[in-house]
Amino acid sequence: MRKLLLPLAAAVAALAAAVPAMAGVTGPAIYVDGTLYRTVGTPTDFSGTGAPASSFQPIYSFGALQQSVATAAPGDAGFRGGRWLVMAVSFTNYPAAVTAYDTNGSGNFDSFAELSAAIAAGAATVSDTGTRFECPLIEVPQGS
Repeated sequence: MRKLLLPLAAAVAALAAAVPAMAGVTGPAIYVDGTLYRTVGTPTDFSGTGAPASSFQPIYSFGALQQSVATAAPGDAGFRGGRWLVMAVSFTNYPAAVTAYDTNGSGNFDSFAELSAAIAAGAATVSDTGTRFECPLIEVPQGS
């Protein structure tokens, strides 16, 4: 019996250690109209629930290239309360796209307007990842 309980206890301990890593306040993670936000990671997953896409806010994930870009934040018209539909962004040449479409000289894409221009010109493409989740946006204080 003891041989059976030891692996089970180890598995439960590993799971308990992993759960806090999925939750908690993140560092700067998401741009909306030039403003940087952090979030609170939550273990929610609305993928496959059948909820209409219109109930989620698009968030554009650049992978390791830079922070994500969302189309709205709290207080903006059309904000859907932190329910996100993840769109993957890919580039043929990320540095060239930033040079061409970074309208405010920030050195990255920090608004949907900039990203949208890159998409319209064919410098970027997006695809729905199928991931749907919920988490809040918390504005990062300037100078942080």
